[in-house]
Amino acid sequence: MITEAPEDILTVLKSHIPDPRKPLALVRKEFSEFYEEHLSGENPETGRVTINPDLDGYWIQVPESSPERIVLFFHGGGFSLGSTRDHLGFCARIARASCSTVFSVDYRLAPEYIFPAQVSDAVAAYQYLIGKGIPPHRIVPVGISAGGTLVIDLLLSARDLRLPLPMAAVCMSPAVDMMFSGESVKTNEGLDSIKPARLDAIRTTYLAGHDPHDPIASPIYARLSGLPRMYIQAGTHELLLSSIASFVDKARWAGVPVQFELWEGMFHGWQIFARDVSEGKRAIDHVGAFIQDVLIR
Repeated sequence: MITEAPEDILTVLKSHIPDPRKPLALVRKEFSEFYEEHLSGENPETGRVTINPDLDGYWIQVPESSPERIVLFFHGGGFSLGSTRDHLGFCARIARASCSTVFSVDYRLAPEYIFPAQVSDAVAAYQYLIGKGIPPHRIVPVGISAGGTLVIDLLLSARDLRLPLPMAAVCMSPAVDMMFSGESVKTNEGLDSIKPARLDAIRTTYLAGHDPHDPIASPIYARLSGLPRMYIQAGTHELLLSSIASFVDKARWAGVPVQFELWEGMFHGWQIFARDVSEGKRAIDHVGAFIQDVLIR
C-alpha cells in the first residue's frame, strides 16, 4: 500500500527551495550540497567525456550495468541548477534497477544560457551516442523534473529533424506547460515540495521573455503524433499534476503509447529521495523494470 510522503522530508525540502534573492553561485552551491547529502552512499564508476566544447557527459556504471543498455539521463533543477555530480546517487539507482549504463548530460544552465540551449544540448547528446555507434533502439532517454521536459523536447526535436527515434522514454514529474496554469498549482499548494512562486521564477529565468506557448518550451502545445512509447510518473500532491495528466491525455489521443503511473501522496521529484522515502525506491524499481522490458526486446 502506498503511504503518504513523510512530513519530515517535505519540511526539509520546503526549507531548501532556492531563494532568488541570493547570489546564483550560492544557490547552486546550496542546491548541490543538499542533493549530494541526501543521495550519499553510492559510489559508481564514472567517466567524463566531451560531447562538444560546451557540453560534457558522464558514463556511470554499477556492477549490474550492461554495456548494451544505455540510459541517456537529464537531471532536474529548474533548468538553472543541478548537475551529474549532485544526481550521481540517483543515476546509480537507475543503473542498478535497469541493469543499464547511464550517460548523464551536464547541459548548459540558465540564466547564462537560456532556452533553447538546453534542448540543443539534449539533441547533441543523443546524436553523440548514435555517432559512437550505439543503436537508437538501445538508448532510453530518462529525465526528472526539468530533465523530464528535456526528454520530451528531445523526442519532438529528433522526430522533426528526422533522426532515428529511441523505442521508448521515461519522464518523472516533467514540466510540460511553462504557463503553469493547471488546476493542481492551486489545489496542491502546500502539499508539494515546491511553491507556485518557484514555478514563476523558473519560467522567467529559463525562457527570458520567450513565448511560453512555444511547443518546445511547453510540450503540451506540441504536435505529439509519431513519438515513441513513453512511461510517465507523477505524484498526486504535485503542483504539476494537472498539466502532466493533460499532456498524457493529449499524447494518447495522438496515438502515442503512454504508460502513466500516479503515486498517491507523493510530491515533486520524490524518486530522488529513495533513501528516505520507500515510494521513491519502488518508483525507481518500476522505471528499471520498464527500461529492461524495452531493451530486452
